[in-house]
Amino acid sequence: MVDINDLKFLGRWKYEIELEDDTLKAFMNTRAWVVPKTGGRYQNKRFGRRNIPIIERFIGRMMTPGHFGSKHRFTSYYASGEYYKNLSILVKVFEIIENETKQNPIKILVKAIENAAPREEITNIEMGGSRYPKAVDISPLRRIDLAIRFIIWGAYHNSRNKKDMVSALSREIILAYKNSTDSYAIQKKLELERLASSSR
Repeated sequence: MVDINDLKFLGRWKYEIELEDDTLKAFMNTRAWVVPKTGGRYQNKRFGRRNIPIIERFIGRMMTPGHFGSKHRFTSYYASGEYYKNLSILVKVFEIIENETKQNPIKILVKAIENAAPREEITNIEMGGSRYPKAVDISPLRRIDLAIRFIIWGAYHNSRNKKDMVSALSREIILAYKNSTDSYAIQKKLELERLASSSR
């Protein structure tokens, strides 16, 4: 019988993960999976995303990164809808991260998501025909989703220049792990929280 704690991602990296942010622990699935692919079994369940492995959620966002502003093709036309193609990109990214940091790349990815997760954002409240911005707390599920989106947006944005997607994504994850303001994800997080603090 195989102990679940002995399972490794693709037989290579152990799931040695400790979250420091207690609010995210119940909403980020870091259980051991050999190949993290649930086949949509949690798709129609309320809060089903909390049961999806964090690596699968990351790959899913790589397939559908969305776009910022009106320039749709600048973000989305690079994306492939093939799960295993994006999985192979992530494996190459993990190899680069492991070589550069000498640490477990899954641990680096989870910490990068934790660092890039914003705590506040703005919503619009309508009163008497006028709209006012109001600062609101972000739910843990949305915090994780926004962090993943920002990391992948930053990687796709930088991969249009001289870098390919693998090197751009590995750089973005490492910068977010270090909480560096050179990271696009950290910049977006700070911008959201700054706008929210000015709208209290």
